Amino acid sequence: MSSRPTPSLHRPTTLGTHRLLILLAVAILARMATFGNPVVHVDEEFYFFTGHAMWQGAWPFVDVWDRKPIGLFLLYAVPAAFGFPAGIWAYQAIALISVVATGWLIARMAARLGWGAEATAAGIAYILWLDLLGGQGGQAPVFYNLLMMGAAWAILESDRRGVRSLGLAAMALVGIVLQIKYSAVFEGMVFGLWLLASEWRRSRSAVALVLYGAALVVVSLAPTALAAGVYAAIGQWDAFLYANFLSIFHRNPDPLTELAGNLGQMVLILSPIVTLAVLGLKRAERSHERTFLAFWLGAAVIGVLLFRPWFDHYGLPILLPACTAAAAMLGSPAWRRRYTPALLLTIALAGQIVLFSLRHERGEATEFAALTQAVGKGPGCLYVYSGSTMLYVATERCTLSRWIVPAHLSRAREAGATGVDQDSEITRILSQHPAVVVMRPPYNGERAEAHARVLAVMADGYRLAAKLPMGNETISVYKSTR
Repeated sequence: MSSRPTPSLHRPTTLGTHRLLILLAVAILARMATFGNPVVHVDEEFYFFTGHAMWQGAWPFVDVWDRKPIGLFLLYAVPAAFGFPAGIWAYQAIALISVVATGWLIARMAARLGWGAEATAAGIAYILWLDLLGGQGGQAPVFYNLLMMGAAWAILESDRRGVRSLGLAAMALVGIVLQIKYSAVFEGMVFGLWLLASEWRRSRSAVALVLYGAALVVVSLAPTALAAGVYAAIGQWDAFLYANFLSIFHRNPDPLTELAGNLGQMVLILSPIVTLAVLGLKRAERSHERTFLAFWLGAAVIGVLLFRPWFDHYGLPILLPACTAAAAMLGSPAWRRRYTPALLLTIALAGQIVLFSLRHERGEATEFAALTQAVGKGPGCLYVYSGSTMLYVATERCTLSRWIVPAHLSRAREAGATGVDQDSEITRILSQHPAVVVMRPPYNGERAEAHARVLAVMADGYRLAAKLPMGNETISVYKSTR
């Protein structure tokens, strides 16, 4: 009896491999303009510095001040262990892997929800849209979006199989995300409420609901509780509490025009994919899993609107449910042949224009290398009053303050929000007579009196050693004459 060939048994595996290779190729092409550049974004420079400082024994919030959760710095400590410049390539490689894996999960979820025709296009859309929203490097959502996709998948599996442990696993992932970026709390709350609603439909037991809800809360808050416990154990509870939860309420609001401009830019960039997502959800036959996706999309949008100021990368979490739901439109017969390829090519081109524009604005590796050489590797400490904090890592010079982010001491919105008087700390730093001081030109939002204070000190006891281009600015390097 002859056996029938069974190529279909291998088709899902083959399709998955092809999809993964396509997403990897798209991600490399979309992001390669940033590879090796140590000044992709000011945030990433500081995250890398902090990860590097942790290997020297520094504690975030105590020795290096910021209000981001400890998990983000632990994440960056891994590539920072390779030093400079290898660590730059390492964190960008980890970001690349996260992007591809997230795009692959988006495609898989789109196929699961019945939109398999262009599920791969949904994953590609996610990868390409990152370049438009500041996700071309290693911003926090580039990493934690992967965990949120895993949490969403676990929730759907929990609903399908009726297994509570999968819901607990989902909220455990959300808990890890919270220690990378606290702004994910709103999405996490919606995920938890969905799991509770599912539990009520299954058991109709108030006791079971309360116990399950308590367990969900415990696992989602466990990473934050662990971090708080460690800081309490070393006698730094106050530092942890202020940096993580209190300081943000003391920050001064940006001007209304700046806030409106930032929000408008984000809305403009996100509106095409969100519109496709809404249209896709409306035209698709309703199901339990698609309803979850709709709730998730709404939660992501509301979560972004709740946390200001609105920078472009704050919109990155919206891409997860939006790109997944957009597959319903991208794979429709009217779109698949004509509009979907045109849309993706347009976004790809726009993304590259943005990347090269940002490189022209912020600088690139060659300019940074020249600036590093001008600063030199010592002896003596460095004070980056305004400019790239990556210089501390590249030059291996010591620091004179735990407020490393220049904006924490020079920007008006941070006045009274960092646990130190800005002018007093600047004066204290300068009184230690740093060997090298780095300054960029005055910028929007900077306190003019702070800039003038530093320039006045530079006029006595310092010489202008170099003025070098960094993107569209000229950076001044002052060296002590004493």
